Amino acid sequence: MNPVFAYLVLTIAAALEAGGDAIVRKGLHASGTPARVGIFAIGAAVLFAYGLTVNSPPWDFGKLLGIYVTLFFVIAQLVNLVFFGARPDLPIFLGGALIVAGGLVITFWRAS
Repeated sequence: MNPVFAYLVLTIAAALEAGGDAIVRKGLHASGTPARVGIFAIGAAVLFAYGLTVNSPPWDFGKLLGIYVTLFFVIAQLVNLVFFGARPDLPIFLGGALIVAGGLVITFWRAS
């Protein structure tokens, strides 16, 4: 599989996962049962789309896990900022740097 296409699919999957989670979080705080059920249904559909997106391509997901975790972390922080106004603090930045570094090691380290 073309690496650029794989990274694009993983980015879409990470956006669906982080977005679906955000929708479910919004549903938890919705007023009224009908609104809550509707929001939960949308969140479930988005999370289902994530599952299809990440599991449909013919790839070894384990080999792509490093880049996926990195993409998910970055996108989840953006979703958290945009939709919930939560700004990352120093521990999140430092831990995030470790996540990104680990993802790069897993993705690009070639054993000889």
